[in-house]
Amino acid sequence: MIFETLLIGLVLAVIYVEILDIYPGGIIVPGYIALYITKPLLVGITILCALLSLLTYRVLKKYFILFGKRRFVLLVLLGVFWSQIFALFLPRIIPSQAGAAAIGWLIPGLLANNLERQKFWLTLAAMFTVAAAAYFIVELLIFSGLAGR
Repeated sequence: MIFETLLIGLVLAVIYVEILDIYPGGIIVPGYIALYITKPLLVGITILCALLSLLTYRVLKKYFILFGKRRFVLLVLLGVFWSQIFALFLPRIIPSQAGAAAIGWLIPGLLANNLERQKFWLTLAAMFTVAAAAYFIVELLIFSGLAGR
């Protein structure tokens, strides 16, 4: 159900952006959060990595010219860096599956990029709204028998 959850999260995020013009932390972020919504510690660590990436970026932007593509790439790289730091110190919490781990490295940076562009609480509220909707749609599909675990 990983593919289906990510796909439903992606579609809902695009619809959300088109209707409200608010990015829910990035287009793929809500699908990832929906995958791990039953593991709040992992979601919290992901948000913490995004915040650490954002804080590190705000310190670095005082010394370097960082905007546009440079900002985006730096935030993604900082998200990878902080994700790896947490994976190094908390290996039992961070998922070890190759697919989930690769997405987990990028998500904090994508979220940090949107936190920088939009209001903090607005972005997080949008992210959790879309993630919860994706999670419940997937659970309904499983419950109805249209999809298996």
